Amino acid sequence: MRINGMEWFQVGRWFYLLIHTEEGITGLGEGGIHGYPEAIGGVLQAWQPYLLGKDPLQIEHHWQFLYRNAHFRGAVIMSALSAIDLALWDIAGKHFGVPAWQLLGGKCRDRIRLYMHVGGETADDLAASAAAAVRDGFTAVRFTPFPHNYPELRYAELLEQMLTRVAAVRETVGNGVDLCVEIHRRMDPHHASGLALELAKYRPYFLEDPLVPDSIQRMGDLQRSIQVPIATGERLHTIWEFNELLAAGGCRFIRPDVCMVGGLTHAKKIAAIAEAYHVGVIPHNPLSPVSTAACVQLDACIPNFALQEYTGEDVPPKSTILKQPLVREGGYLLVPDRPGIGVELDMDVVRAYPPVAKVIATPLHEDGSVADW
Repeated sequence: MRINGMEWFQVGRWFYLLIHTEEGITGLGEGGIHGYPEAIGGVLQAWQPYLLGKDPLQIEHHWQFLYRNAHFRGAVIMSALSAIDLALWDIAGKHFGVPAWQLLGGKCRDRIRLYMHVGGETADDLAASAAAAVRDGFTAVRFTPFPHNYPELRYAELLEQMLTRVAAVRETVGNGVDLCVEIHRRMDPHHASGLALELAKYRPYFLEDPLVPDSIQRMGDLQRSIQVPIATGERLHTIWEFNELLAAGGCRFIRPDVCMVGGLTHAKKIAAIAEAYHVGVIPHNPLSPVSTAACVQLDACIPNFALQEYTGEDVPPKSTILKQPLVREGGYLLVPDRPGIGVELDMDVVRAYPPVAKVIATPLHEDGSVADW
C-alpha cells in the first residue's frame, strides 16, 4: 500500500487533510492551529513530495522524519504533523479493520466522560446554562467566571464578581457536578494565587490556565502554593515540554491537543509521561467533531484519562458534517468500534461551509495596553 494523493481544505476555521492510497483507503486528519489554519497548508505543500509513494503504515518513521528534517518547530509545524499522523492512524485502522484505539493498545474504558462548555453574561445566566447542561446529563461543566468588562476592573471588584459567578454555579448544580473553571491565562502569579485560595471553598475540579504558560517555573511555583488543581498544556507541543512542566510540578492535569501535539503518536507518549507523575489527561478540544473523534481514540486507550473537553455537537455545522456522528449518552461519548478514527466527512455538507478568516482582535486594558483573552 502506498500514498498516492493528498488534499487539504478549510471548513469555517477548521482545517482538514485527506491522505489517499493506491488501495482506495483514505485517511482523515485535522490540524489544530485554528487561529491561522492557512499556514498549515504551506507546510503540507512542502512535505507532500516526501509522503507521496510512501507506505502509510510506517507512522512512527514518518513522524520522526517530518519532525526532524528541518531546524524549526512550533505550532504550525506540529499542527501539520498532527493532521498527517491522524490520517495515517485512520488509514491503518481501516487497513486492518479495527479502531485506532485497538492498534494503540486496546480499550481501558467503554465510554468517555465529558465536560460541557456553559456560559452567560450574569451569574444567574451562567447558573441557568450550567443547570441546562446538567439536565442534559452532563456531570461536569466548564466556564469562565470573568465578566465581559474584566480588563476595566480593579482586582478586588474583579475577584468579587468572579467568586459570585462560581458560587452561583456551585449552588445551582450542587456537589454532584464537577466545576471546571477557565481563567484563560488572564492573571499574574500573585493574583492567581489569591483567586485560587478564595475559590477553594467551591471545590473546583480544576483551574485552567491561570497564567500565560510561557514560564513553566512560574506555573510550578503557583501549583505548589495552592490546593486547587491546575490544568494546563494546550499551548505545548512536545513530550519534552510536557516533561518539563510535569517535573516542575506545574499541574495536576495536562491538556494536550491531539491536533497540535503531533497526533495520536505523540499524544500517547505525553499521556504515558503524565502517568508516571500521577497526573491526569484532559485533552484540549476546541475544534470540530473530527478532533473529538481523535480525542476519543486517545481517551479510550490511556489509563490516566480524566475528562474530555466538549463544546457540543448537536447543532450545525458540527451535527451535519459527519456521515455518522459519535453517539452521546448524557454526559458521555460511547467509544466507537468503527475502523480508524471512526468518522468520515460528508463532503456534500462540507462544501457548504467556506473558509472563515481569523479576526485580528484582542481586548485592551483601560490604559490601552493589551490584555490576554
